Amino acid sequence: MNFLEYKMTPKIITISEKKLVGQSSTMNHGEYGKIVSLWKQFMPRKKEIKTVLHPDLIAVQIYNDFNAMETPFDIWAATEVSNVDDLPKNMASITIPKGDYAVFRHKGMDASKTYQYIMTEWLPSTPYKIDTRPHFQVMGAQYKNGSPDSEEDFYVPFALKQ
Repeated sequence: MNFLEYKMTPKIITISEKKLVGQSSTMNHGEYGKIVSLWKQFMPRKKEIKTVLHPDLIAVQIYNDFNAMETPFDIWAATEVSNVDDLPKNMASITIPKGDYAVFRHKGMDASKTYQYIMTEWLPSTPYKIDTRPHFQVMGAQYKNGSPDSEEDFYVPFALKQ
């Protein structure tokens, strides 16, 4: 299966609750420098987190109103943990609740094309709408920062249209 075929048929899964520890910031759409700055702050400090479950990195977006692109939203640079006790200084925890997600494999560094596909092609052809739970990306073993060969999984929360 090539990348495009995978992208057109996401995995539909129900995730268990995920506990994350990391750092966050608030940004507006287009302020991509804030994402880079946040990860530059987090990466050297990741080793301070004592209860890391696996080496994957997790980028989280929490939208106040997903349909209002001018509204600021929260971003996180984080990792999954077994518990949120004993947080490192200036780090916080976030819980992603259990729920249904469409998981898209993204390849390369231009996330805008993948999100455009999800919102303009995939979503309108389904009985789903975007849910209010956090969106997140898992950057695992195939993630290579800055490389066109980099791969990560985009988790898009959905619910049935009413």
